[in-house]
Amino acid sequence: MSNKLYVGGLPYSVTEGQLEEIFSQHGSVQSARVISDKFTGQSRGFGFVEMASSEEAQKAIDALNGTQLEGRTLVVNEARPQERRTGGNGGRMGGAGNRKGGGRNRW
Repeated sequence: MSNKLYVGGLPYSVTEGQLEEIFSQHGSVQSARVISDKFTGQSRGFGFVEMASSEEAQKAIDALNGTQLEGRTLVVNEARPQERRTGGNGGRMGGAGNRKGGGRNRW
């Protein structure tokens, strides 16, 4: 088992410090991160916590998964490896790409 945990269902007001405090009751926390929207800076309602050992990670899962925090139900489980992302344009060529003659000539 990995030491890194996914934490879903977080209230939008939870800070990284609060997340670390919650998990430190169940073992030594290496890092705690709340994921936020890159444009607005608002929490996206989930985060990641890295525990010192897999035993502590399992203890935190057992203790916190399904519990309530500020009226929201937490989902705590082992984090899956991040999937490789494509460029975000659906695999198509970016920019002007394959345009042939269409559109305005700006120069």
